[in-house]
Amino acid sequence: MDAAFTEEQHEIRRTLRELLHKRCGPDEVKAAVRTPPGYDEQLWHQLAARLGLPGLALPTAYGGVGCGPTELALACEETGRVVLPSPLIATAALAAPLILALGSERQRSTLLPALAAGEMTATLAVPGGRLATALALTGPNDGDWAGGGRAGGIQARQVPADGGGPATGRWRLYGEAGQVLNGHTAQLLVVAAHTGGFARSRTRLFLVRADAGGPAGPAGLLRIRQTAMDETRPQARLELREVPAELLGEEGGDAAAVPGALAATGARAAAALAAEAVGVADAALARTVGYVREREQFGRPIGSFQAVQHRLADLYVALQAARSAAYYAAWSAGRGPSGGGADDAAHGAPEPGAGGLALAQALETLRAVAAEAVQLHGGIGFTWEHAAHLYFKRAACDELLLGPVHRLRARAAAEAGLFPQGTGAGAGDGPVVALRTREGAGA
Repeated sequence: MDAAFTEEQHEIRRTLRELLHKRCGPDEVKAAVRTPPGYDEQLWHQLAARLGLPGLALPTAYGGVGCGPTELALACEETGRVVLPSPLIATAALAAPLILALGSERQRSTLLPALAAGEMTATLAVPGGRLATALALTGPNDGDWAGGGRAGGIQARQVPADGGGPATGRWRLYGEAGQVLNGHTAQLLVVAAHTGGFARSRTRLFLVRADAGGPAGPAGLLRIRQTAMDETRPQARLELREVPAELLGEEGGDAAAVPGALAATGARAAAALAAEAVGVADAALARTVGYVREREQFGRPIGSFQAVQHRLADLYVALQAARSAAYYAAWSAGRGPSGGGADDAAHGAPEPGAGGLALAQALETLRAVAAEAVQLHGGIGFTWEHAAHLYFKRAACDELLLGPVHRLRARAAAEAGLFPQGTGAGAGDGPVVALRTREGAGA
């Protein structure tokens, strides 16, 4: 592994950082989240036009830049540094990779260029708010997380063609999905639903054009923006009542490929989110260091006190470790022929659990840095007017969305085969219990 970044990768970071520094201060962020879409649409289109941000990890054949997960992670680190509210994660890290992996050639050539150009945004809708499970980050995604054919979840059924003939690939979706990132504004929804009823239930992915049928969207689709603690990460609840949909991929395609595609997307999304969390933590730490240098107590800056210096030094070490883990996860996600972009030159398979471990470490580091930022800013750090609350809320809500941390680590340990089930201490109780049992036995 070559840990040095290329000049092109450095240029992506520099250009994006300069643009966001001019256009995305704390006041601009607070103003953007109060708009109906929840982000600055003009800035989003500028990022797409100048930098090709939503198509950074898409092949050039579909209008993308032709880079890979590493470049997307570097971009996410910069957007995290300013706590940018945008549909980048939903579009580039969740929806686009699934369309690229499972879509038919017609779907790819039609949808991916529009996503890469920023003309369309997309997101992944998973029932029950089980996004982390669907992406195989906190557990296996081969179960009934999408409804299992029972009541609840989202169900898909084929309808006959006009005139009562046989089914011709027309699908209708019925159910609900919560905690859908940018779900209230995305023009394209990639919806996970169950087909085949209870006896032959299987999970498939479907495409719903939310911009069809006018401003209100297609008949039967209701999208409600949810109140979230972190306003910079807008989420929505979707209600689908016989909504027309299109199967992602060819009719009669292999449904067994869906869990694998979701897991691969989860590994890349985890790396991008880990890098974003590192960027948020870096900005929070830099702001805190600047404050303790200026704030005086007992006639001297509080940053001169050894206790404060020790706390900041511990945070810095944890931040650098989380950054290294995020970079490694992004590099690992791009390995092999399925990685896409420039990283395809690397050989071998992605490291099992690298994305989940990096995300767990980044979320844990962000939580610690954000908490210390609030504490070291004193009373002002608890006020809405101060930027410290942006970091703290992002830390809390990201873990609620894709955590908790201990489950991310437990899943990574299971993927790596560290705790074989059925043998030894803790068998049947999961890797976390097994770890605690073995630690106790060796004490």
